[in-house]
Amino acid sequence: MSTATDTPAGRGADAPRTPSADGPRDRTPHLGEHSKAEAWRRRLPLMPAFLFVVICTQIPFLLTIWYSLRSRNLLRPEGEQFVGLRNYLDIFVDSTFRTAALNSILFTLGCVVVSLLLGLGLALLLDRKFFGRGFIRTLLITPFLIMPVAGAMLWSISMFDPTYGLVNWLIGTVGISPVDWTSQFPMVSIIIALVWQWTPFMMLLLLAGLQSQTGDVLEAASMDGAGPGKTFLHITLPHLRFYLELSVLLGAIYVVNTFDQIYLMTAGGPGTASANLPFYIYQRAFLGFDIGQSAAMGVITVIATIVIATFALRLIFTGINSKEQS
Repeated sequence: MSTATDTPAGRGADAPRTPSADGPRDRTPHLGEHSKAEAWRRRLPLMPAFLFVVICTQIPFLLTIWYSLRSRNLLRPEGEQFVGLRNYLDIFVDSTFRTAALNSILFTLGCVVVSLLLGLGLALLLDRKFFGRGFIRTLLITPFLIMPVAGAMLWSISMFDPTYGLVNWLIGTVGISPVDWTSQFPMVSIIIALVWQWTPFMMLLLLAGLQSQTGDVLEAASMDGAGPGKTFLHITLPHLRFYLELSVLLGAIYVVNTFDQIYLMTAGGPGTASANLPFYIYQRAFLGFDIGQSAAMGVITVIATIVIATFALRLIFTGINSKEQS
């Protein structure tokens, strides 16, 4: 006669037993907790740098926004008061501010476009093997390593001086009378100095792009009968798209903040003919002592730079993602 057992129905005598609801629970952390802890362990060494950036950039920017909402003049400290957006409204009717904004655009476009073309040409030359390539590359990089102040003084005194400058001496050998470059052509003089300094930067970025191109593709194009021009237009140039966009973005961000060359070569003159936004903000803040309006100009400049940089970065990353998907 069989004996009754207390084994649950449908289970064998040796079936594994599950813990009861009131039994001890598994106290091992979940996968999400592990990932969060690992993420914080990786971020923790970066916290000092993050705090440094916040203290040195974001807090001053918030103070700048606060000053831009007030009428603050260092010569009349007793007249400080909250004026809201009046400083911003006064800026947009300021013709000098519009001139400085236009000059900033001209400086940026002129310098970036010319230095990008020259940098591309030099990168194509340095991508070929020839005797002394390393030495020539070092010489071409040198202008980018010179301090902007030293470069501005070099061009202002040694090159563009109307009496003993090298440029006037060269054009004098062909019978052209001396020219006071920084007074008669201030924009051109500053753009030439900026192009001289930023061409090596463009050259390095584009040279890195050229050296990342595989030789198999170029060899296959040559075997298919493509000449150097078609190979450059249909293979090399599309490959360099990311590097070209990155060069334009970084060059524009740096050049739009140009101050040294303008201050030392033309002092924004004649009048305000060569003043850009950073130089005009400096004039209003430290020569006109108008902290409120200069702060409003700084806020507008920063916001415009962020908008342009964000748009450019989206274009760059869109191109990267499409390239990876293809």
